[in-house]
Amino acid sequence: MNTKLGWVLALVQAALGARVVWRLGRTGHDVPIRTVPESAIESGTLAVIVPVLDEAHRLTPCLDGLLAQGPEVGEILIVDGGSADHTRDLVRVYARRDPRMRLVEAGPAPSGWNGKVWGLANGEQALRSSAEWVLTLDADVHAAPALARSLAARAKKRHLRLLSVATAQRLSGAVEGLLHPALLATLVYRFGRPGGCTRSATGAMANGQCCLIRRDLLRQLGGFSVLRDSLCEDVTLARLAARSGDAVGLYEADGLVDVAMYADWRDAWHNWPRSLAARDALSGAAGWLALLEVLLVQATPFPLLLIGWPVGAPRRLNLLLLAVRAGMLVGMARAYPSRPWTYWFSLVLDLPAALALWRSALRRNHTWRGRTYARQKGLIVAG
Repeated sequence: MNTKLGWVLALVQAALGARVVWRLGRTGHDVPIRTVPESAIESGTLAVIVPVLDEAHRLTPCLDGLLAQGPEVGEILIVDGGSADHTRDLVRVYARRDPRMRLVEAGPAPSGWNGKVWGLANGEQALRSSAEWVLTLDADVHAAPALARSLAARAKKRHLRLLSVATAQRLSGAVEGLLHPALLATLVYRFGRPGGCTRSATGAMANGQCCLIRRDLLRQLGGFSVLRDSLCEDVTLARLAARSGDAVGLYEADGLVDVAMYADWRDAWHNWPRSLAARDALSGAAGWLALLEVLLVQATPFPLLLIGWPVGAPRRLNLLLLAVRAGMLVGMARAYPSRPWTYWFSLVLDLPAALALWRSALRRNHTWRGRTYARQKGLIVAG
């Protein structure tokens, strides 16, 4: 019985593994986004929107990076969702240094809204310029001075109206060095390597930490408000754009942007799977199949080999899948410029990471910053 079960599992792993290897082979072939000169993009071409909520402890590097952007950025909106700390005071101090920056006080998000999307939608409505592009950033992002113009230059060169960046990651320490890469690898298994574009709605991926969209596409899709009931608004935006016929790009960016996503490993463990599962109304059966790939192709080979089961050809298959995972560790290393030594052992947490994604995908109620979100058929209602 154990032998038969081992062969059944191996056949499923082989089929799903072939899909993953094919995906890895056909993605990631474009070069990273690199710095372009100031003259590459006209003045006032871009507007920046940063939604914030109680970010006083980590917002300063983001604001410093925004003020360093060149004249191609004509407007910078920091949209506050009802902060109870000193976030608004900090933004006002920076706004006095640069007339491009403005604080937008949106207040708390109403019922039915993802809080970040509430900020983005209010920022969209508050724009005063006729900027061609909108760049959205998270509060924990540190942008190099050439970021905005370099993204716009890549978008124009590749004829894209939507692209985002697989940002470089700053980790809090050795334990997050184990956990964060295991979680990040689940994206690569499901969507492939960053460095290219796709028109597939199920294969589209985006990173809302740093996302550039042309305003005519944003209007065409119905504005940021169409994302109000998504737990993974960045992926939903990419899927909507791809479904409408646009190519969606996801690229690495050499030294142009980095981010410290979480305060520590506990923060990452409790909060990231909420959106990392990428379950929304557009994911469908393909989303569940991708989660199955994470479980059986990424997460199970190491523990199966550790316990010595199965044997024979199924065991050799799991050795091969583990080799693929080890190769991915090498490829992903550049996402962590200052990675701790524990990074190289992060595959030991692949199974907990996969189970966390499944738990998040199956879970109806999610809590984020004191608000409860209830998933309904892939959508959410916040209360």
